[in-house]
Amino acid sequence: MTARKPFTTIAALIFLIIAVAHAYRLATGFEVKIGSTAVPMSVSWIGIAIGALFGAMLLVEARR
Repeated sequence: MTARKPFTTIAALIFLIIAVAHAYRLATGFEVKIGSTAVPMSVSWIGIAIGALFGAMLLVEARR
């Protein structure tokens, strides 16, 4: 019996897209500013780790 959890799958995809966006930022050196403050590139490493981890965990949960 296969359970369907479309909202969990959608949330997983959103987290994975965020992780890919952070990877793109690191690869291209894209600068992000909030007001007049530049966001350091190290934030993207954290964004990749958290986005990928949450996305993978949610995909596993969606299959249960």
